[in-house]
This record gives sequence, C-alpha cells and structure tokens, in this order.
Amino acid sequence: MMLLFLILLKIIANIDKKRLKYIQYLKYLVIFALNMLNENQVYMKVNFYFVVVALAALMTSCCGADDKKVLFNGEDLTGWVGFVNPESGVPADQVYGVKEGNIYVAGNPFGYLRTAEKYGDYKMHIEWRWIGEGTNSGIFHRVQDGDKIWPSAIECQLRSGKAGDYVMLGGSKISEVECVGEFPVKVRQGDYEKPVGEWNEAEIICEGKKITVYINGQLQNECTTTTEDGYIALQSEGGPLEFRNIYLTDIK
Repeated sequence: MMLLFLILLKIIANIDKKRLKYIQYLKYLVIFALNMLNENQVYMKVNFYFVVVALAALMTSCCGADDKKVLFNGEDLTGWVGFVNPESGVPADQVYGVKEGNIYVAGNPFGYLRTAEKYGDYKMHIEWRWIGEGTNSGIFHRVQDGDKIWPSAIECQLRSGKAGDYVMLGGSKISEVECVGEFPVKVRQGDYEKPVGEWNEAEIICEGKKITVYINGQLQNECTTTTEDGYIALQSEGGPLEFRNIYLTDIK
C-alpha cells in the first residue's frame, strides 16, 4: 500500500487541477458508497480505490486528451490579432473573419492574422483550402515582436504549387541554406498538395530551433533557425482562403 501511495503522489504532481478536482469528487462518492456497506473497512478501501482512480486519470493523461490547445474556436477570432498594411487604409475586420465555422482570409491587402500569445515548443495541426483560384499565403512561425508586412519569422509557404517551401522573412536565417536577398527560400521535398478547392493538412513541429513541416502526412521540409519562440500567423497575400482545425499539442 505504501508503494501505491508513493506512486499516487507522483501522479498528483502531474495531474492538472481540473482532472484532480474530478478525482476528488470520485473519492467522496466512493466513501459514501462504502459507508453504506461496511463502516469498519471504509478507510482502507477508499484509499485503495482512490489510487485506482488516480491511475486511471494518469492513463487518460498519457493518451494526450488534455494536451491539445485549440487556437481557433470555430466561432470568432478570440486569441488572434489582425494586422493589415497600414497604407491600405482597410480595417482588419474586413480582411479576417469567420465564415461557416472557418477562418476566412481575404488575401488582399497584405498582412497577417497572428496569435495573441507566443509559443515555444509545439506540434501544430492546421487545415486550409483555396476559395476559387489557388494563389498565395503562408503560415508564419517564430514571429518576433513588431507588427509589419514582413516580420522576422520563418514562413511555411502555402502558395499553390509551393506548399512546404520555407521562406525567411524580415532578416531571419536558417543554417541549411545561405540566406541572402530579401526572401531566401529553402525548397520543399516533393509535391503532396491536393487540387485547388480541397482541404489540405499541415503538421508543423517546432522544437527548440528546429522546424519540421509535413503536408498531407508527407515530410516536406526541415530547418534550423536562430529563435526558439514567437507568435504564429496566417498570411493574407494574394487571394481568399480558409483555415480550420487549428490546434497545438505537446511534443512527446
């Protein structure tokens, strides 16, 4: 029993407050139920069942059910900040919005919709599709402070026919290619995009200074940058497109 309690202490240290609260509720229910059966053995029995419930919670935690951080709630742009080229005079709410449960990006004028928070290590899932003609856009990672048309960031290119290229923005650099010129590019490996109008999926892993991107389940690119955290942004550059199912999970 002592060994079980030591295991339990380690479990509790790794269980978030919400799940721990539910475990406590279950403990009280077990106490009540056992009280009805045999008062003399309640204490030992309840501690045993408490350990069992906690272990079950740990198993749930290992499955990663609560590791997901949803970046888009499907209803509004809570948690996002819109930036548009100030010379355009167009307000951000005319460029970025929510339509039928998807993020809508007009594509013109130029700018981006970024997260309000910075993130370090994560695995990002995101889906996108073109509305009408396939044009140009991108997903920016490791975006640094100072909103401007071309912030310091690493762009995962979404340009139709080029999804998965890396583009170094705002003077950012990676070690795999010589970063000269205004927009250095590291070309992707292969072409795994779906036809224009269909939904594509991207999985982008940012771990330390390394960024890896998969398009529709296929490895497309890898790079090593100089930054280890930053905002995430969806670019407006070219034509309309939609995004959905945007979330982060911990890197295991």
